[in-house]
Amino acid sequence: MPFPDQPAGALTGLRVLDLTQVMSGPYCTMMLADMGADVIKVENPAGGDQTRVSWGYAVKGDDSRAFLALNRNKRSVRIDLKDEAGREDFYRLVATADVVVENFRPGVTARLGIDYETLKQHNPALIYASISGFGQTGPYSQHPGYDLVAQGMSGVMSITGEPDGDPVKCGLPVADLGAGMFTAFGIVTAYASRLRTGEGQYLEVSLFEAALAMSVWESTEYWATGEVPQALGSANRMSAPYQAFRASDGYLTIGANNERLWTRLCDVLGAPELVQDERFTTNTLRMGHRAELVATLTPLFATRTVEEWVTALLAVGVPAGPIRDYSYVLDSDPHVAARGAVTSFEHPVEGTIKTLASPVRLQGTPPTVRSAPPLLGEHDGLLDEVRVAGSARG
Repeated sequence: MPFPDQPAGALTGLRVLDLTQVMSGPYCTMMLADMGADVIKVENPAGGDQTRVSWGYAVKGDDSRAFLALNRNKRSVRIDLKDEAGREDFYRLVATADVVVENFRPGVTARLGIDYETLKQHNPALIYASISGFGQTGPYSQHPGYDLVAQGMSGVMSITGEPDGDPVKCGLPVADLGAGMFTAFGIVTAYASRLRTGEGQYLEVSLFEAALAMSVWESTEYWATGEVPQALGSANRMSAPYQAFRASDGYLTIGANNERLWTRLCDVLGAPELVQDERFTTNTLRMGHRAELVATLTPLFATRTVEEWVTALLAVGVPAGPIRDYSYVLDSDPHVAARGAVTSFEHPVEGTIKTLASPVRLQGTPPTVRSAPPLLGEHDGLLDEVRVAGSARG
């Protein structure tokens, strides 16, 4: 085992060859690594994962903070997949692996001789996962896979931002991260199937379909009404009021999405008469008169502070919370501290690096941060091991 001094994770014993770079793939494989999988980054000798140097912020060493954020708990070997000897080393590694994950543009792996049909000849039980921008087939399959483009083409940007405003992407890279999470889910599902049947399989996920798959409310609205969903700012398209409001000193969010909560909200606002207002008596009516509802509530919320409103609303069971920035969330939030949502690792060049912990809490086999992201080629010695083992088998 690569980390014998650490508690066994849920995926201990699973070996993953990571051919990915930038975000969607590395996020997927980091999730697997946190759960105990032995993830080996197979990197181009000429610089490795492009995120090492071309994305984010470099501080002391050559590797950017963007790379460090997505590659903990992994090992790194350098292999030139365009070189015949390099491919032979890779094939030897494949024979020892359970999973291969790649995010090349569709068609590239076949040209390199590292596609699923080729690799399963070296390991029939292999699980092979491909991540791409738009999938392996279809008219968009050769389009570059960028989160921004996927958000735009999947509809996400059409409903993000304020009404009548310019198109706005989601602040988080939901297509990239969503594809990474769906791929990790697919791999674990395929692994469960293999434990039962002994057979590996191929799976693929695209950024485009990951973003589209999360459009559950928007697709429902369109199919139910025939109307094209529009941007609503912080509002929810299935209930009202369910959005952010400005208080006297900042913003808070409130969720009064049923009649019981609506009544309690009106009481706290000092406007119980709104419960009987014919425009607002049901959720459907409130959604239909959303602009009037917001115009009515906005001056009421402006009369007190965020803390006063949140305290009063929570006291009567109305969901509410302040809008925080990341300086508060990461440095000062007592709940983040109590939950251990921020942790750290020791990097040989950068020193102590803070990182976000896995949000998945398994009681028996918890995810761990066991090691820093690897230096490029830090574990090249592994290639000597598989060469020797391959010679012995031959």
